[in-house]
Amino acid sequence: MDGQTDSAPQDWDPFGHPIFDDPKARALSRVGVVDIGSNSVRLVVFDGAARSPAYFYNEKVMCALGAGMSETGHLNPEGKIRALTALKRFNMLAEGMDLPGLTVVATAAMREAADGPAFREELEQATGLKVWVIDGEEEARLSAQGVLLGWPGAYGLICDIGGSSMELAEIQDGEVGQRVTSPLGPLKFKDMEGGAEARRAHIKTVIRDLAAQMGPQRDRLFLIGGSWRAIARIDMERRGYPLHVLHEYRMDVQAVSDTIRYIAANDLEDLRRACQISATRMALVPYACEVLERLIKTFRPVDIAVSSYGIREGMLYEQMPQEIRERDPLIEACRFAEHKDARLPGFGKVLYNFIKPLFRDAPRSRMRIVKAACLLHDVSWRAHPDYRAEVCFDNATRANLGGLTHVERVYLGLALMHRYRNKRDGNRFGQIYGLLDDAQQTEAEMLGKAMRLGALFWTTNPRETMPRLSWDRWTGALGLHLPQNIADLCGEVTETRFQALATTLDAGQAEIHLS
Repeated sequence: MDGQTDSAPQDWDPFGHPIFDDPKARALSRVGVVDIGSNSVRLVVFDGAARSPAYFYNEKVMCALGAGMSETGHLNPEGKIRALTALKRFNMLAEGMDLPGLTVVATAAMREAADGPAFREELEQATGLKVWVIDGEEEARLSAQGVLLGWPGAYGLICDIGGSSMELAEIQDGEVGQRVTSPLGPLKFKDMEGGAEARRAHIKTVIRDLAAQMGPQRDRLFLIGGSWRAIARIDMERRGYPLHVLHEYRMDVQAVSDTIRYIAANDLEDLRRACQISATRMALVPYACEVLERLIKTFRPVDIAVSSYGIREGMLYEQMPQEIRERDPLIEACRFAEHKDARLPGFGKVLYNFIKPLFRDAPRSRMRIVKAACLLHDVSWRAHPDYRAEVCFDNATRANLGGLTHVERVYLGLALMHRYRNKRDGNRFGQIYGLLDDAQQTEAEMLGKAMRLGALFWTTNPRETMPRLSWDRWTGALGLHLPQNIADLCGEVTETRFQALATTLDAGQAEIHLS
């Protein structure tokens, strides 16, 4: 509740016209993209709210097109067969989903292999699809745009590692800056002459050259790619981290160093099983560790964040008009959820205005989470009453939402849990609460109980006078002010929920006023 007063313009308000009603957004309501990488071929179909889309369909085939290229200069023959089979299947799936078409891009393996152009032609003739073989800088740009899809206004260094290459890109103020590509894909290290010593020397030289091109990068390092995500999973295992969501997972330089040593000291097969990593991916992890260790020693980032958004999300971002890009992905996703699932769509805005007096001095970053909670307060009403609170928490903490840190996820989930329940003990989520400090837990509880109180007036026509909350944290005076024309809505349940809110706020005085 305490914090810096929002210095943004007073008319800042994401409750304007929902973007999913915009014809430009509806044109993006279902978009299919295919990424033909050095290690895998993946189809993703995006659907839903245009600014923060749901993953309508997601399928990956491990083809290892780039395996053996260092020795042969050609694509892996078995991988080519698997990739062609996968693309045929994906094309048929797209037709069955009535997609307007698929956007297909191919990256390092296809652009570097001697038989890459011939295989591209084979794919196009077999499927009728256009396959865009992009260069390294374009791959870096699209990956950076994928990060911007989830982190509007993000800044720092993007590092996208694939099977055969690694790209870096700088983002600042929502724009992609300079970008470079390198041959530091772990598939290229498996049979490198000279063994570990030669490999480490090569990595050191290449990253030193990358640093000379990119210049100082002391901000956040965003990690994109399956090998990085595997390392993050192992970091979670090492730490006993309770929230198994990779997107926005944070590490510092020391944690990465500790995890690299942990991987070296443990049996890879045991780690693979404990962290549910595929055998193909796990085989590349030791090489990726060598790259990451040198990367952080060279660039010395202030912190490290894992991004599940990359080139495929960047391809979607590429198709968005600027006015859609500028929207908040979290708020747009929550609006869409309210529109689709709430019993009374539109009441979220009314509830937010009811609760705002409790957050009078809160910063803008907190208010967007309050707005998200109000939009989501009723979307789980179909769940069984005995489990509704847990469903709310589980959905919020594990949903595929952009623009949320892990702390914010837990705060949002806890607030929604208290929307339906006064107490939070006696369930399986206790460990996850620990990601919040005591003050944050209390504030989330207060938000949830305020929504629980405000929801009693949800049948009120928003155009009519709504009850009003007043709160003076200096005197401890909490008031609920009801206009006379809705006085009959105030009954025993209202008084009980009002007193529960007062207890959480530690209000010295709590009164209901009729006017």
